[in-house]
Amino acid sequence: MARKNILAGLMDDEKKFTVVNPEPADPVERQSVTYKGLGALGAVTRSIDALAARADAAKAIEQRLAEGEVVVDLDPETIEDSFVTDRLMQMDEQFHELVEAIRQRGQDSPILVRPHPLKEGRYQIAFGHRRARAARELGRSVRAIVKQLDDRDHVIAQGQENSARADLSFIERTMFAYRLDQLGFDRETIMSALSADKTTVSKMLSVTKRIDADILATIEAARAIGRDRWHDLSTRLDDGQVRDRVRTYVRLDDYLDAEPDRRFELLEKFVSDRPTKPAPSQRASGLQTWQREDGSVKARIKDDGKQFTIALRAMDATAFGNYLASNLDRLYEAFEETKDIQKNGD
Repeated sequence: MARKNILAGLMDDEKKFTVVNPEPADPVERQSVTYKGLGALGAVTRSIDALAARADAAKAIEQRLAEGEVVVDLDPETIEDSFVTDRLMQMDEQFHELVEAIRQRGQDSPILVRPHPLKEGRYQIAFGHRRARAARELGRSVRAIVKQLDDRDHVIAQGQENSARADLSFIERTMFAYRLDQLGFDRETIMSALSADKTTVSKMLSVTKRIDADILATIEAARAIGRDRWHDLSTRLDDGQVRDRVRTYVRLDDYLDAEPDRRFELLEKFVSDRPTKPAPSQRASGLQTWQREDGSVKARIKDDGKQFTIALRAMDATAFGNYLASNLDRLYEAFEETKDIQKNGD
């Protein structure tokens, strides 16, 4: 399938454009690009170059939109967020740096808004949410381009500008795709908004189908976590019993106090350490498992009709085992009392 031009449909035909990394015309220049840097230093250099290219692409989008358009100053109180969220909001260090930059030198590039489709005198952001929020925090007006956009063009502009900036994490892009899907946008529109092919979008949506929204919300952006690890986690959470245990785990203070990337790692380890359903051979041999919700003690229990064994492991295994051993007399007496009560029908 041919890739659509970035922001196709937002402008007249003569204003349409495609943001690409053009192939150098000069063979020498092409060679310098192809073999630029080897080893770790080269990888860092290429990464920086890629980020710079994406930032330039985002600016190109905004500059192209601004051509022939009037940039106006709007009261931030008249501006509302997009009808579809593309970020898991958090006041991170990058946002504070943005606030400080706007404080010192003003808003470099305008945001894009459309007249609110339902509220007279109000506007809806297509892209530039963080800039609008920074201006609101500073008590300043927002420099904006006002453009008539239908819902489809609105979400394509929103998604492609963010994709060009490359400042959304994988899960934020995934949640954006999920919300578009839930709002009834067709797959072609979602692909255009994310600048992604059909396979990538399908994998994104499979993650949100397996990991419920309330669990995703606890992890937040997790910017260092890529597609493969998210996909692996989602397959582990495809089991309803695992999801129920995870819902208990994500309420623990140690988890909630961690940064988003660390929360993902904690959850990843939590589901990896926990067995799912016992294998048929285990069930047939009377093998059972037990564990505390916090993972402090785990037990393998085997009953073959002749011998009953409990094997403890994990952090508190030794302490709990010693406690059981030192209280066997009392526990057995309690067991005998229970038998007597059941026998007498009391």
